[in-house]
Amino acid sequence: MRTTRPFVPDTWHRPMLLCAGVMAVLAVVSGAGLLLDDRVLLGAPIWLKPLKFALSLGIYCLTWSWLYSLLPRRRTTAWRVSTTIVILALVEYAIIVTQVVRGTTSHFNVGTPLNTTLFAVMGASIAVIWTGTFVLTVLLVRSPIADAATRVALRSGAVLSLVGIGLGALMTRPTAEQTRQLGDGTFRGVIGAHAVGVPDGGPGMPLTGWSTTGGDLRIPHFVGMHALQLLPLVVAVLVVLARWWPRLRDGRVRARLVLVTAGTYAGLVALVTWQALRGQPLTDPDTTTLAAAAALVTAAAL
Repeated sequence: MRTTRPFVPDTWHRPMLLCAGVMAVLAVVSGAGLLLDDRVLLGAPIWLKPLKFALSLGIYCLTWSWLYSLLPRRRTTAWRVSTTIVILALVEYAIIVTQVVRGTTSHFNVGTPLNTTLFAVMGASIAVIWTGTFVLTVLLVRSPIADAATRVALRSGAVLSLVGIGLGALMTRPTAEQTRQLGDGTFRGVIGAHAVGVPDGGPGMPLTGWSTTGGDLRIPHFVGMHALQLLPLVVAVLVVLARWWPRLRDGRVRARLVLVTAGTYAGLVALVTWQALRGQPLTDPDTTTLAAAAALVTAAAL
């Protein structure tokens, strides 16, 4: 039965699985773009964003394709919602690639009627994707899963992932400089930003591009969104460790450890969000941030 074999799905959501496969191919294409196209946009290789989005969307679709199999109720609703998410994810990715080919930005770009329309379509798409993910999360939370540790991991991971996706909305707010430009007539066609306290396009971390001179709202967005992959992985690790550590063979012990991990992860999402909003780079935390991190680790250990 599905409830007694939580990690063995019986029916994957095929459109989600197909989308994950398409994103794997597009990740390879974007990687080739990094090697063959030397254009730079906002301080980063122009094909880096399509690569990151292909990987992120691929992981998202692969995960929910599996989770679909754990939904014994409202399967038709879940199918329709998941398929809608796939269509909109492909639309969003197509816009990102279109803008790369045009040599301009996709996010926050309202400099021309076309760019404004494309960004509006992306905004509407992600709003529907978030709503669809919310529906799937509710269905998952209400689904019976016999293994307690797996149940805690999937439910808390889905909720934290939903929060992480929602945190992306923080990037759409106009910065203080953009507000000033709108007021004095020097508007440059950009509303919203990744960075806090510094302009987008400054020095960034390798691969991720996260700002090393100011806050970066992509960090809490990323950390929260991928709770849905990390927490089930913790369960899998505990199951493996139980072979050598008899104490972990008790399902209640594993469930409590996963609950502590989920609570700590929620604290981490809050911490990196707070740090980013204060305009502080992840790589250069101040004393206050370090003290909060120490308190979080201490609480988890206790």
